[in-house]
Amino acid sequence: MAPYHLPALLSESIAGLNLRPDGIYVDVTFGGGGHARAILEHLTTGRLIAFDQDIDAVANTPDDEHFTLLNQNFRYLRNNLRYLGIRAIDGLIADLGVSFHQFDRQERGFSFRGEAELDMRMNRLSAVKASDILNTYGEDRLADLFYRYGELTNSRKLAAAIVKARAERPVKTVSDLMSVLAGQVPPREENKFWARLFQSLRIEVNNEMQALTEMLTQALEVLKPGGRLSVITYHSLEDRLVKNFIRSGNFEGKSEKDFFGNVTVPLRAVNRKVIVPTEEEIRANSRARSARLRIAEKL
Repeated sequence: MAPYHLPALLSESIAGLNLRPDGIYVDVTFGGGGHARAILEHLTTGRLIAFDQDIDAVANTPDDEHFTLLNQNFRYLRNNLRYLGIRAIDGLIADLGVSFHQFDRQERGFSFRGEAELDMRMNRLSAVKASDILNTYGEDRLADLFYRYGELTNSRKLAAAIVKARAERPVKTVSDLMSVLAGQVPPREENKFWARLFQSLRIEVNNEMQALTEMLTQALEVLKPGGRLSVITYHSLEDRLVKNFIRSGNFEGKSEKDFFGNVTVPLRAVNRKVIVPTEEEIRANSRARSARLRIAEKL
């Protein structure tokens, strides 16, 4: 039976939290529970609160009195913690991206390597699927999301092809989309192209970039001084946001100055250089290849 998920950079990301046995920690991307279980091994009187908006993840809940799982989007971090009576935490870990389970369950529509409806919802109670976006967005809006979230330079041609095709019949499935865009795929870059196109749709469906900025902003509010932030990213868009936030406390990367002209930042980067998987880890888990870990401490 395939694992629900194999966590990338497990030991490095857990070490980055500088765990205390009595601390209060948050795992905002519970998934298969790999990072959560590693944290729980270090707790004696502490507590771990986890978030996951995918109802499938609930089946992985460990039987541990120190653990609470919330079937919620991590963008609601602060309010959920307050509901639990928690005002401050000692650390937060985020393993961004898509779980193996979501990719490998073909009916979820996250992968281009098989036939399914274009769904891509992490929370299946959400109203909008990827197929809805493809069939309702205007041409300019489609081109913009392909360029912004997929970094596809032929985004306008892609959008035009989709709008023309859907005038005759809706673009509903993986094969529909691949057939419509077959003539737009750069030679010898098929996998890279489809990966970026599907990434752009997934980000839009799940409002991932906005959710990430909201979560990080709230994380800074609830972290205690000396508390740690450990974030694993998988593509340049989210990694840039995390990098800028750690460097400056905002997402533009612009440092703010106090009245006397001194640069003020709320976080200190623990790892000056981004942490990447070893060759050994990549051999054991090829999907970890694009993982990037950044760790910060609240000042």
